[in-house]
Amino acid sequence: MEHVIDLDAAPGIRLWAEEHGAPDSPPLLLIMGALSPGLGWPDELVALLAAQHRVIRYDHRDTGRSTWAYDDRPYPLTALAEDALAVLDGLGIARAHVVGMSLGGMLTQLLIADHPDRLLSATLIGTGALSDTPYRDPDGTRVPPEELPGVEPRIMQLWSQPWTDEGQEAELNRRVEHWRLLSGDQLTFDADYFRTLEQRVIAHTGHHRPADAHARADTSGMLRTERLARTTVPTLVTSAPAEPVYPLPHAHHLAQTIHGAHLVEIPGMGHALSPEIHKPLATAILDHTAPR
Repeated sequence: MEHVIDLDAAPGIRLWAEEHGAPDSPPLLLIMGALSPGLGWPDELVALLAAQHRVIRYDHRDTGRSTWAYDDRPYPLTALAEDALAVLDGLGIARAHVVGMSLGGMLTQLLIADHPDRLLSATLIGTGALSDTPYRDPDGTRVPPEELPGVEPRIMQLWSQPWTDEGQEAELNRRVEHWRLLSGDQLTFDADYFRTLEQRVIAHTGHHRPADAHARADTSGMLRTERLARTTVPTLVTSAPAEPVYPLPHAHHLAQTIHGAHLVEIPGMGHALSPEIHKPLATAILDHTAPR
């Protein structure tokens, strides 16, 4: 079932959302990463989660079928966390399990810190901690967050290249190469799978122009060190051994900074929702969200 949700906090801005699963099942909100629409959550993974949940995925503003208006109405990244709450409000959901990937994982941390009463649980995938607490490595050394490993250089190089419109096929090739780099080096890369995924995203969006608003948005005001350190929201952190954007030990640092968080490794996973990881990732999420 599809929905269009008007943002009270930003009149004229509308968000596209979609539900899967039984409407009386516990709600589970999926928050995708920067520049990515809700269809970035693969249908196969959504179906696995919908076996036990009312699953909601949605397009951030300036992606997919939601309103693209950043040039006229810029906003900080923190506003995207409030958008996630607006989706829940628009669907009449008081509390939900929330799963966030990449930037979506940061937005989920903002919800953990600022709106814990709206969360039944949180799951964080491929993201960094919104905390300035140092990482404690196994030998006891304390490492400042800014000294943890950064993004794989080939990905940074791709991100730094200015975009030129050379047609839809060229854009599909660029996106597939992006997914190849994001997937890491431990699983066999299925180029056809990701090409089909991006073809669906382009058809859903209505054009092949890539989103860029989130890359230009104000990133200030994101740290939540103290609130994350004392939260009572049950939090799962997934560890991806082939992660090239937030390489290890970022996941371990995240689990250290969020009170009570526990860590689960998804074998072979990088910074992409490759077909091979759908079942183990769904299993980890469903185990975490199961009634206690």
